[in-house]
Amino acid sequence: MEKTFAEAMDFRHACKIFDETKKISEEDMKFILESGRKSPSSFGQEAWKFLVITNEELKAKLRPVCWDQPQVTTCSHLVVILAGIDAVRPESGLPEKRFARRDMPQEKLDFYLKLYAGHLAQTLSSDENIYAWTAKQTYIAAGNMMTAAAIKGIDSCPIEGFEKEKVEEILGLDTSKWQLAMVLPFGYRINPQSTQQRLAFDEVVEFIK
Repeated sequence: MEKTFAEAMDFRHACKIFDETKKISEEDMKFILESGRKSPSSFGQEAWKFLVITNEELKAKLRPVCWDQPQVTTCSHLVVILAGIDAVRPESGLPEKRFARRDMPQEKLDFYLKLYAGHLAQTLSSDENIYAWTAKQTYIAAGNMMTAAAIKGIDSCPIEGFEKEKVEEILGLDTSKWQLAMVLPFGYRINPQSTQQRLAFDEVVEFIK
């Protein structure tokens, strides 16, 4: 039975170990990934890629360079979220293709490309700056995927604890095109959920009138 959004937010927690005997269905995994794919991104560039790993040998190789966290090998599906690098550069031609998906005259398309390149001149000036921009956006997709999973009663655990270059090497990534942003395992909890700890509403929300 699917949960409401509010129920999903109460259900979701950083699951530290999964039940290795339980596997996520293809239908549910597609639902989760579609929630990531349909997430908003800056200038609509969708500068991300989701690698879905179920190969146990590969998961075992990745675990030591992910701070030996058991989530990596006990999960049903390990999603490695990549941030785009070359794809957002105007000279790659991909930003133009993204803008051109909306039917518009060439002069308007040229205007958007000029606006894009102008506003992002500093951001696009180095791979490091681009990564800082695109990796930040992948967190929108990750958040949506985790909530989508929780709606289905599926657990997750966002992981930033990894040796970035070693993970990229194991995956054989061309880092001029893609770089690691997050490791996100999905599966089913084996232990009871810990009590959710959050600051009070009034501590994090301020209304300005």
